[in-house]
Amino acid sequence: MRIGVPTEIREEEYRVALTPAGARELTARGHEVLVQRGAGKGSRFSDEAYVAAGARLVADARAVFEQADLVVKVKEPLPEEIRLLEPRHTLFTFLHLAPDPELTRGLLATGATCVAYETVETEDGRHPLLAPMSEIAGRLAPQVGANFLERPNGGKGKLLGGATGVKPASVVILGAGTAGSNAAAIAQGMGARTKVLDIDLGALARLRARQPQVETLHSNQLTIEEEVLAADLVIGAVLVPGARTPVLVSEEMVKSMQPGSVIVDLSIDQGGAVATSRVTSHRSPTFVEHGVIHYCVDNMAGAVPITSTLALTNATLPYILAIADSGIVAAARSDAALARGINIMEGKVTLREVADATGNRYFPLEAVLPIDYV
Repeated sequence: MRIGVPTEIREEEYRVALTPAGARELTARGHEVLVQRGAGKGSRFSDEAYVAAGARLVADARAVFEQADLVVKVKEPLPEEIRLLEPRHTLFTFLHLAPDPELTRGLLATGATCVAYETVETEDGRHPLLAPMSEIAGRLAPQVGANFLERPNGGKGKLLGGATGVKPASVVILGAGTAGSNAAAIAQGMGARTKVLDIDLGALARLRARQPQVETLHSNQLTIEEEVLAADLVIGAVLVPGARTPVLVSEEMVKSMQPGSVIVDLSIDQGGAVATSRVTSHRSPTFVEHGVIHYCVDNMAGAVPITSTLALTNATLPYILAIADSGIVAAARSDAALARGINIMEGKVTLREVADATGNRYFPLEAVLPIDYV
């Protein structure tokens, strides 16, 4: 199979979907890897490294799409990339379709099979392709929040870990999943008073067992309101796979927070957990609403592209190899987790959460692709 790796064209996106090591694994299995010139530059992977791994360089994205059967990316495609997709293509990338009906419509019109990293889900409920980026974003969130709590950056002027005789800052994390638990580990390590809220008592118990210094609270509207209003830093880390993130923090709550407090909404790529959140970029990462600083960069892990690209390829490569070896139909039939990743096929939405969120008709995957376990 021909696997294409285009340069990411999203603003301030430095990651690439495949490392030279990943390219070598594919070429060693007899596949052809096409890499757009300069695709790895932002992650410090040279064109020469890809050539040494057996990949072939092509001039531009059009050449990648024209020649490839499987296109692997990092972020959801922009309009100029959507125009290059055809029914014969399989697109494998982060899609985050639930908050974006326009993107969904655009992909439906291409006829391509669109597989989302974030909805690949194992039988025990793990999301192996989302986990690495959630881990990295979670680890970044407290240090980003600490930075914007500093007075020169517009914050109220609190040190996350406090000082001798001075209380530390209060960090409230909504969600005890991969992002939330990693955020808790870093916030606690920085000396902050750290609280994590979740509706899943099992997730809270697991977090407490690993991090006994972190305070865990069952999430309900009253508790969220009490904790958010007293927080210096709120981190939104809620995930409903494939669906739009529920809004847990209302605008009224934001209005009642202390001026100079900070919100880091890691859930923004699925719509955001805070009513006042809107997507920002690395170039312009924050805005102030009701006196509260909001950081809502939806490709947060792109700030550390070397780490992120290596971690992403480690997770995605087994699935890329499976698709390349067998094709998406056979690969999905043999792997229920991968089948769950298919959001769009033959111009139909095949994931109920995406259909419900975007107002499209839902077609069960078995109605499009005969398969026993879906």
